[in-house]
Amino acid sequence: MGSLISEIPQSEVNATLEVLDRLGVGRDDLKRFRKAGPKLKGEVAKLLKYGFTNGAVIDCDADPFVPEGWKVEEHKQGGQLTFDPSQVEFYLDDGQKGGSSIVGNKLRQRLADKPVLNANVLDYLLANPDLIPDEWKTNEAGNTRYIFFWGTVYRNRGGGLCVRCLYWGGGRWGWGYDWLGSGFNGSSPAAVRAS
Repeated sequence: MGSLISEIPQSEVNATLEVLDRLGVGRDDLKRFRKAGPKLKGEVAKLLKYGFTNGAVIDCDADPFVPEGWKVEEHKQGGQLTFDPSQVEFYLDDGQKGGSSIVGNKLRQRLADKPVLNANVLDYLLANPDLIPDEWKTNEAGNTRYIFFWGTVYRNRGGGLCVRCLYWGGGRWGWGYDWLGSGFNGSSPAAVRAS
């Protein structure tokens, strides 16, 4: 079990042990588990990595993080979201497909009736990067994917409207932003709740 635990951050190991204790899983149960076959151990590893941590609830009604000097122009509340990557879709407007791009202000209008996720989800993922699937790093063409969270639109220090995004760069997950006056292409999907 040593190799299984070495892949999980210590804080998650402690939280998992607390959950197991509450469920009545004791030392003898863990001893039996050590003797189990690789298939069972693999399933338990998945449960430990995704099952318990994915159960965390994101409060999409809470006030979002606001970078210094910025202010929130619009924040669409989204209730309580139990994070599950399979319930997140990457939406591209027709104007973003086939090598084209669409100006952010126009895209914002087209996304008005879509179940876009807000910046609370972005910040939750940044705080829990181990929950972000590797497939999110690049799009089908192998280009870096900039995943935009249109449920929160900001006004930055200069007065321009912008929306924040999640991206993989420099060996880690980070956030960036783009102006609504800029073009959004096929590498810039909107994160929406799966229907």
